[in-house]
Order: sequence, then structure tokens, then C-alpha cells
Amino acid sequence: MEQNGDVGGQWLYQPNVDEEDPLGRSSGSIHGELKVHSSIYSSLRLTSPREIMGYSDFPFLAKKGRDMRRFPGHKELWLYLKDFCEAFGLREMIRFNVRVEFVREEEEEDDDDVRRWIVRSKDTLSGKVMEEIFDAVVVATGHYSHPRLPSIKGMDSWKRKQIHSHVYRVPDPFRNEVVVVVGNSMSGQDISMELVEVAKEVHLSSKTLDISSGLSKVISKHQNLLIHPQIESLEDDGRVIFVDGSWVVADTIIYCTGYSYKFPFLESKGRIEVDDDRVGPLFEHTFPPCLSPSLSFVGIPRKLIGFPFFEAQAIWIAQVLSGKSSLPSSDQMLQSVTEFYRSRDLAGIPKHNTHDIADFTYCDRYADYVGYPHLEEWRKLLCLSALNNSQENLETYRDSWDDHELLQEALQSSHFTNLNP
Repeated sequence: MEQNGDVGGQWLYQPNVDEEDPLGRSSGSIHGELKVHSSIYSSLRLTSPREIMGYSDFPFLAKKGRDMRRFPGHKELWLYLKDFCEAFGLREMIRFNVRVEFVREEEEEDDDDVRRWIVRSKDTLSGKVMEEIFDAVVVATGHYSHPRLPSIKGMDSWKRKQIHSHVYRVPDPFRNEVVVVVGNSMSGQDISMELVEVAKEVHLSSKTLDISSGLSKVISKHQNLLIHPQIESLEDDGRVIFVDGSWVVADTIIYCTGYSYKFPFLESKGRIEVDDDRVGPLFEHTFPPCLSPSLSFVGIPRKLIGFPFFEAQAIWIAQVLSGKSSLPSSDQMLQSVTEFYRSRDLAGIPKHNTHDIADFTYCDRYADYVGYPHLEEWRKLLCLSALNNSQENLETYRDSWDDHELLQEALQSSHFTNLNP
């Protein structure tokens, strides 16, 4: 079931954000839903080279007449997903324009072992509501839609414009403005570099002033781009006061502060909760111990090479649901989750970074559950090469690189040479 009219999820660009709350607050909606799912802005390009992103049996090839760059724009990845669906006949398995409004376990008295799910959905075109019963539910709704906002003194009463990057699309509305961009992540940097061409001034507020040499180069190049520490308060006269005592009178604040996990449709009676962006308990970020295998999640982990990992997740879930593979006992899974949480706490990792993996070894160990191949060495090295290049050459890394030998190794690998006609 897909709420939009086409495949792509986050990669289905939605240029019109007029109906969305500027800060992406969904409190006005009965189910806590947003009007707009995609958070992609017009100029967004991939931060990883296309070679590493393809599914195992469907390489992400450059096609004549399309965006053939190694780090293409977002439309190219959407077209890749459409091609994938076309090649494997997936469209006929998707109900488009169907929004899931409610999912809960069916209450069965007689048989504890059989778990079924009531799914209520709504056809967004006709308004027709359906209630059906399923043996299993896989949640694959993504996590780049619901804005995560900071708590800043004076934020609720500040009268000027405040938006979250969820609704940022193009720089033009900010022409000649003084803009404060909060958050020094990929999107914060991207949006700042784009705004600097049209805005009067761009003030980038960052948790740390220990910035990459790539960002330093950009700042030294543009007189109207300045970096600041975190914001202390917002004042009624339009001032944005930073923790070091400096201040600026701003027209707009753009919060590039990331996204939260939310499942407003899921009624789990407290058995799965989102606590400061820790979705849990989930065995290996996928199965809730007390509701598995009939409920599972794809795409929760972050900071990894997405498509190959999610493919491994999908294979594991399919194997478990079809009886080809089995899970440990509920107690064993819960024990594993508890140990994982403990290891993260001991490592000093904040709770809201629970699902940030950033570890190829984990991806390979995960693949072992299903006999999925380990990530190819060239995939890992191309990923790291792009990351390192972006740290050094933030403005140019997508168009200028020095990983030619690795690239040749990738293109000569079986991933690219074993193409079916």
C-alpha cells in the first residue's frame, strides 16, 4: 500500500509544499500525518556515487538521455526505482493512492499462536475506507519526513519566518534575506551553499565550530557565509542570539535539524515505542521480539549504504515469513536488544543515534542471517572515498574525484558484468 500515486517514496519529488506546516508539525491532523512525504529539495544530488547504490541484481547504470553523472540529481534515483519496478513487474503488486491509517493486532481468544493484523486504509482519491485482515505487516515508511526540531528559548513567539528543511525546495524565496541555517549536516551545508548565491547573508549555526576543511574552504570563499555556535535564544525584535553572545537580526530561520521516527498508524499497545528516536525493542533493527515475525520493519537503520542493506532486510523478512528461516526465541531476541543498548550506552552514543550504524562489519554480519553476500570491498572503499572527498572538497566532490582505479575495479566486478539481457 503506497499513499502516493507512484513509486519512489522519499525520491518522489513533491515541489508543492504550500499545504504543509512550515515546521512540519502534524498536530492538526487526526492521525499525526503530514501533507507532504518527501523532504527532497530541487537541487539535491546524491552524496554517494551511483555505483555503490544499486540492488544486487540491478546495477544503477548511467543511461543515455538521462542524468549520467556519477553523483546524479534526485530524479535519476527515482527513475532507477521506476526501472527496477518495471523490470520485475512490481507495480501490479502495489496499491497506489492508498494511505494506511490504522494497524493493530486482531484480538483472538482461541489461538495464541496465530497473530493477525487489522489494517484500515483509505483511498486518497475516492475517500473510500477499507478494513482488511492480514497475516503479517511490514512497515517500510521511511524516516525522512517528520521533522526533528530543537527546543530554543523564544522559538514559539518569534514572529519572523521559521521553516524546517522538510519544506525547503528552492533558494529564490530567500533572495536578499538574512537567513540563519540551524544544523551543519549534509542538508544544512547544501542549503547554505545554495542560499549564499541569493541571500544577503547566511549564518550557519553549528553544534561544533570544529568544522571540516571542505566547509572552511567554502566559508573563506563567500563573504556573506558565516559560522556560529548554537542559538541561545530568539528575541521579539528579530534578533537571533548565539551562545557566544554574538547576534544577528534575521528574516528567516531554516532548521536543518534532521528527522524523527514516527508511526502514527501503528497501535502496538506500548509494545513498540519511539523513545528519543530509539525504535524498540527491535531485534537487529528489524523484528520486535514479542510481535515477530508477523510485524517487521525495513529501513530503520541510518548511516549505511541503504539499498543493499534494505535488500538484505527484505530477504530476511521474506525467508522468515515463508518458513525458510526462523528467528531466535522472543527471550533471546530481547536479550540481544538489551545487550545492544548496553553497548551503545557504554560507548557514549546518545539514544537518538541508536540506529546510526556507520559500520560495514555490522552490515556483513547482518547479511549472514540470510546468506546474502557481504558488501563488495570496492563498494565499501568507494563509499569511504566519497566521504573523505566531501570532507576536503565540499563544493566539488560530486564532480571531481580521484578514485579511478576503484571505479574500474567496480565496473569489472560481477555486479556490473553479469547483466541479464
